[in-house]
Amino acid sequence: MPELRRGFGFGLTAYLLWGLFPLYWKLLDSSGALELLAHRILWAMLTIVGLVLARRRFGQVRALLAEPRRRWSLIAASVLISVNWGGYIWGVNNGRVVETSLGYFITPLFTVLLGVVFLKERLRVAQWIALGIAFVAVAALTIENGRPPWVAIVLTFSFGFYGLAKKHAGAGAIEGMAVETATIAPVAVAALVVLALQGDSTVIHQGPGYLTLVLLTGPLTAVPLLLFGAAATRVSMTTLGLLNYVAPIMQFVIGILVFHEHMSSLRWAGFALVWFALMIFTWDSMAARRRRALRVEPVAATV
Repeated sequence: MPELRRGFGFGLTAYLLWGLFPLYWKLLDSSGALELLAHRILWAMLTIVGLVLARRRFGQVRALLAEPRRRWSLIAASVLISVNWGGYIWGVNNGRVVETSLGYFITPLFTVLLGVVFLKERLRVAQWIALGIAFVAVAALTIENGRPPWVAIVLTFSFGFYGLAKKHAGAGAIEGMAVETATIAPVAVAALVVLALQGDSTVIHQGPGYLTLVLLTGPLTAVPLLLFGAAATRVSMTTLGLLNYVAPIMQFVIGILVFHEHMSSLRWAGFALVWFALMIFTWDSMAARRRRALRVEPVAATV
């Protein structure tokens, strides 16, 4: 029981940190999304390298690099997570925090759809209904905006495919992220050099406090992932699935109450449909887990 409480605390802390990210990135809106993304990748890599050294995970990292299938999956993951991070930073710093929350609300549903397409998984009727409602919601938001919610779509697709790539790689949090950040870090360094040569580098001109905030994006990227990893080994997937909604709910509230983003009636309706779809999806997942548990218990009792 103490381990369950610790796991829940780790998971909740991870999602609370992710939920507060809009407030942090807003402090850095004097810089462009590309520059901030490059810094985040670079300092995240150095943070993860430090963790690999501290935990002596060289063997695990080498094992990942030695297997072509896992290595290429992580290379694909590095591109996808970079797109996700960049899209999120751009969305926050361009007044679309609510739209970023939409992306992470939809991601669990999109992940299920990827399982059908790529892993040949079969969906239950309730899951298909949830997906259909989510599609209607996105269509309603497209009509309301006069354009598709591109930020939400980019975040959903990039993170959904990122999860698929990570599943194929079968890598631990630290080892996988070490390979991912090391893969994309040369591109990040090149981007920072080009920005500096063009006179478009802003981070070093904003003072030591601003620079410190940028440097801290590395640890702030790594710490929630480590907390999530610690939670995943201690609590059920159902608990993790429910905690998954903490971050987008916080982002949604921050977008409305802190940044005062506009919510029309049609936009509220679109989000309401998404939340309804997620309620159906969550209820169905919990019911399916209970049914599996009931099937297993009689068997266990006869052993």
